Amino acid sequence: MSNSIEEKMKTLGINLPEAPSPAANYVPFVITGNHVYISGQVSADQNGFICGKLGSDISIEDGYEAARSCGLALLSQLKVACSGDLERVKKVVKLTGFVNCTADFSAQPKVVNGASDLMFEVFESKGKHARSAVGTVSLPLGVAVEVEGIFELS
Repeated sequence: MSNSIEEKMKTLGINLPEAPSPAANYVPFVITGNHVYISGQVSADQNGFICGKLGSDISIEDGYEAARSCGLALLSQLKVACSGDLERVKKVVKLTGFVNCTADFSAQPKVVNGASDLMFEVFESKGKHARSAVGTVSLPLGVAVEVEGIFELS
């Protein structure tokens, strides 16, 4: 059987990282009914954690890429939750993005678009979702962005 989501990601040059292990006493995701709730994924790339504070030492563009990295980690966890079959994803329901930022920074939505745009690229109309983009004075390990997600499975 053809896996069009995997083929689409390959065409787009999207390579999923290894699904990160939990850093404490929680699980990376919970499946209940036909929904999977994925724990917050922090910004990281092949060089390690993407740290910084928006409005101070990291640009909106770099924040966007940090949020995209969170989206990639969400997709990695989702793939594990789906036993490797992303075709089971019926809908991206909601993303909640947390942006490490200064008190006067107000472009959180532009940053979290990094994760939202990725979901639309991969899942097209199934990737349109509800969303919150929240500013916070600090995130674990000093990361720039953290994103959690809720997905509906078939």
